[in-house]
Amino acid sequence: MMPRFFCNSPPVGNAISLFGEDAVHIGRSLRMRLGDVITVCHDKTDYSCKILKISDEAIELEVISQSPSPEPSVSVTLFMAVPKLDKLELIVQKATELGAVEIVPVLTQRCVSRPEQKQFAKKRERLAKIALEAAKQSGRGIVPTVSDIISLECCIEKMRAMDLGLVCYEKGGKSLGKFRYSPGDSVGVLIGSEGGFSEEEIALCEQNGIKKIWLGERILRCETAPISAISIIMHLSGNM
Repeated sequence: MMPRFFCNSPPVGNAISLFGEDAVHIGRSLRMRLGDVITVCHDKTDYSCKILKISDEAIELEVISQSPSPEPSVSVTLFMAVPKLDKLELIVQKATELGAVEIVPVLTQRCVSRPEQKQFAKKRERLAKIALEAAKQSGRGIVPTVSDIISLECCIEKMRAMDLGLVCYEKGGKSLGKFRYSPGDSVGVLIGSEGGFSEEEIALCEQNGIKKIWLGERILRCETAPISAISIIMHLSGNM
């Protein structure tokens, strides 16, 4: 697969430039040369670009062609009750590969891991890099956002604004196949941490229009459940 990079700005005419770590990676790690072609993505558009100039400071590129990035037709946000932080790395990586647009850590009653703000700020930087590398590897048209930790109440408020809000509950709920996923829909999926959700938390979700879903008889680990749920939604919506 052609090397893939993201830029914050669209081309100016037929010119794009990459800077910093991307420039060093292209010139030193990949050992690319003048005339080589790479893909640069901005705002769900892929630009096929020829390298015109290489230095450790900047790569100057000429756009050869452009095409829409292969993004899913539904916009899935994963609301993940905070697990142990090493598990969150895996979850961010796989949710990105599967097509999530945002990963939002949520603090719930049974979260064992309850990092302080300063501690999580450093962790969030690493999680953002994991999302970036996963987006490059999987051919995404955007880099999913990894947000700050929010409360369950804030999570519910965000989910109420979406077309469909779902909470995964090990004690029962509807199959994901019972819902419709139309192109352009925003879907929020809330997954519990190692200890799951309390009955009060599930009741609060239901009171606010969030639907209970069930992934079957087997109890899935907190890092397996989001991968399963997003995969099923992508399949049912025609994106896998």
